[in-house]
Amino acid sequence: MIWNLLKFGLPIVVLLAVAVGTQTRKTFHVEQVVEATPDEVWAVLMETSAYSDWNPVFVKVDGTYEDGVQVVNHVVDPDGKILEMTATVKTLSPRRQLRQTGGIPGIITFDHQWLLESVEVGTKVTQHEVDRGIYLWFWDSSWIEPAYASVNDALADRLRVD
Repeated sequence: MIWNLLKFGLPIVVLLAVAVGTQTRKTFHVEQVVEATPDEVWAVLMETSAYSDWNPVFVKVDGTYEDGVQVVNHVVDPDGKILEMTATVKTLSPRRQLRQTGGIPGIITFDHQWLLESVEVGTKVTQHEVDRGIYLWFWDSSWIEPAYASVNDALADRLRVD
């Protein structure tokens, strides 16, 4: 009886958990207007080799942003631990959008976008991310939006210097 329950019941429970997990989502959204043109903002975002000079969260990017290419983002969590996250560049629209996705479907996935919009005083810089998966039930993600806001602040500071 127990063997049959494990043999048939456990896979069903796992499949249900994964299915429900893919429907679980959290959205993160921060935006800021910076006094720079979309060209200037884009140039800083595309210079991945310089991220360690200015970016407090994405402290290193292995690779360059190109359509369809995989990069490894080195992200600092609130405890100071560096997480390596492999991402695939899904959209690269110069001066407008950089979209990267990655993760393990059903467990945890991310869809992160940088969106740039020309406004009268410069560029509205938006970071928008949707995470999905069962891991969201257990993960304290309260640090994500403040971290992304700090990245936008650091980007604005970088553009004032350059």
